[in-house]
Amino acid sequence: MKKQELPEASIFCIDMCGFYASVSAVELGLDPLEVCLAVVGNQERKGSVVLAASPMMKKRFGVRTGTRLFEIPNHRDILLVEPKMKLYLQKSMAITELLARYAPKESIHIYSVDESFIELTGTEKLWGPPEFTMRRIQQELLDSFKLPSSVGGGPNMLLAKLSLDLEGKKMGFAYWNYSDVPKKLWPVQPLSRMWGIGSRTEKTLNSMGIFSVGDLACTDVSVLEKQFGIMGNQLHQHANGIDLSDMGSPLVEGQISYGKGQILYRDYIEEQDIMTIVLEMCEDIAMRTRQARRAGRTIHLSIAYSKTAFGGGFSRSRSIDEATNDTMEMYRVCQSLFREHFQHKPVRQISLAISNLEEESSMQLSLFDEKKFENRQLGEAMDTIRKRYGYSAIYRGISATQAGTAIARTKLIGGHNKE
Repeated sequence: MKKQELPEASIFCIDMCGFYASVSAVELGLDPLEVCLAVVGNQERKGSVVLAASPMMKKRFGVRTGTRLFEIPNHRDILLVEPKMKLYLQKSMAITELLARYAPKESIHIYSVDESFIELTGTEKLWGPPEFTMRRIQQELLDSFKLPSSVGGGPNMLLAKLSLDLEGKKMGFAYWNYSDVPKKLWPVQPLSRMWGIGSRTEKTLNSMGIFSVGDLACTDVSVLEKQFGIMGNQLHQHANGIDLSDMGSPLVEGQISYGKGQILYRDYIEEQDIMTIVLEMCEDIAMRTRQARRAGRTIHLSIAYSKTAFGGGFSRSRSIDEATNDTMEMYRVCQSLFREHFQHKPVRQISLAISNLEEESSMQLSLFDEKKFENRQLGEAMDTIRKRYGYSAIYRGISATQAGTAIARTKLIGGHNKE
């Protein structure tokens, strides 16, 4: 008897086009695809950034996410609106509920507020061919919410995401099989256009003579593993369209980190004020790392200077001998990195992350190192209080200074008003 072959998986990544802008347009009774609309965090500050722009706004005026308020032309066709984070989250949840009509919840993976994965493998008898079903879902999103979307599909999460980013967002719908990899994925360059490859990894690969995804796919695995460790093997697999992660698992295991980025309300000039923000961010990241029972060996600090200083900045990381999730240990590393690379220019953006993670149990919380043990207990006690009563129930004194932002941000959703 011939062994029955299992059908190839059908996984789709769906992106809600200009989600914040589209939701805001619909609420105002406007067509998201026709209106020139931008969602701006705080219109009283000229340095505020655009959180989302409608497709027509991007096409006609070149305004997109990250554009500053003062860079937006003064034109009668342009509409600027305040963000409504509560509304956006409600719409995101409603979209997830719609997806759940077509697949069980374990087959749906929420990637972000405006992007999700859904696996339709095995739903053929209910809904028909998966690609047909996905197009039906897109139409239902339009009919029910008046929200446009883009879709990328493939036999695994990686190809679904890549087909979305590299083709689906332009065409509205794309599906890549393994046979599409040589002609559609391999020509991609620069390498940072490929999901999962950041600027640092790109620079390292370029220094090895690897400039396109095809170059990466054809590079000997042993060469990549020598440079990147186990990540080298994963880079090689991904360049060939291979992804062995399960639905809902991170697509790039080795790149898991806990991080936070913040665009400041104003230019920060004094080192003491800048380091106040850095310490608040260390507090937040360390708390999340502890709650996940993880610890990291590599601390990343990125500083972006204000446009009044013609931009620029630095991004540096440092690995330590022993994994940590201690706030002050992270802060000391950041302090060292900052003092080594800061050029005494006004700062407008700070990003911080801890990576190279491992289980917290690997930390050597020796009873002979009383201070280390006390710090861990103190951190856990503060985490417990905040979880029960909110972040502002207990905070460091610096957060009450003019430079601090952590307390004010507890009143926001995603950094914006809870309206």
